[in-house]
Amino acid sequence: MLYYLSSSLIRLWGPFRLLQSHALLLAGGALTAALLVWVLLPKLWNSLPRDRGKAICKDLGGMKSAGKPTGAGFWVSLLVLPSILLFAPLTRWDAFAVVAIYAAMLFGYLDDRAAVPWGELKKGLLDAVCAVAIAYFLAKGHSTVVWLPFLKGEWAVPMWLYVPGAAFVLWFTMNATNCSDGVDGLAGTLTVIALVILSVMLYIVVGYRPVANYFLIPASPEAARWAILLMSVAGGFGGYLWYNAEPSKVLMGDAGSRFLGILLGAATLVTGNPFLVLAFAPVVLVNGGGGLAKLVLLRLAKKCGFDIGEGNVIRRIRFPLHDHCKKNLGWSNAQVLMRFTLLQLVVMPVLFVLLVKIR
Repeated sequence: MLYYLSSSLIRLWGPFRLLQSHALLLAGGALTAALLVWVLLPKLWNSLPRDRGKAICKDLGGMKSAGKPTGAGFWVSLLVLPSILLFAPLTRWDAFAVVAIYAAMLFGYLDDRAAVPWGELKKGLLDAVCAVAIAYFLAKGHSTVVWLPFLKGEWAVPMWLYVPGAAFVLWFTMNATNCSDGVDGLAGTLTVIALVILSVMLYIVVGYRPVANYFLIPASPEAARWAILLMSVAGGFGGYLWYNAEPSKVLMGDAGSRFLGILLGAATLVTGNPFLVLAFAPVVLVNGGGGLAKLVLLRLAKKCGFDIGEGNVIRRIRFPLHDHCKKNLGWSNAQVLMRFTLLQLVVMPVLFVLLVKIR
């Protein structure tokens, strides 16, 4: 909104031209969202449902969360919304995608509040609807230009092929992030780091033609607008992490993890290269998405006649991976958070070079 108003405000006072600076909008959005959440969240979390704990993970401290306010992602995402509306100059199609992202968050919040958790089929269908809608809005109703790792050039992908492929990326990142939410601060920290680095990628690389040309990737001026949105969300969830540090006072629940996960997927699609999600959220995907890969592998092996016994290393690894580290390796919550964060910070630049520079 401020970006569009700036042309009129300049007539009143020249320095209002700074509102056309994406860098200023990016910093302003992050700071405003962080302050709003940090100040207002403690006043709102008593209205949230209480966590029931995870009896299935009782031996891993799964019941320690019982009684804490959960679903804080609902309030955090709503408190972030004014910053998005003020600072991010989104197009009509982008705004539709943001509405669908918020719908995914709302479904997670309603699941948190439900007396009986929703079934997998119901959640899966709602996830699919949100993912397909976001993919369609990002494609703007027509073919989409993508670029791929290790290959020069760019390709126009027809909408009928792009939408289901993009929807799968969105579904996977949302559910992987949701599964990573089991240690105080873990999913929030990893995804906030990913969103910050992604915003840098969108603003400096994809959104700036000279740098985009250097990396041989298609430039997109609209990418800088998404960078502002991402930094606003990162700032807001940074304010939430202040209270989620162990021992946490509040939990973001499915509302927050789904919101962060599907936004992470959407922002990756905006770069034009869906495989970059591997570079920006490697630990999140392995930690939360490894269980899905394990399940698929075991079922394929069974159908092919291979018996993967209980003693096999594949069966011995627990997922989410943070459960394996706590149960089998004896890591504390603080060790899981620190070591997973360090792994992400080390692996991200390596994968970025492999997937972007080597082409």
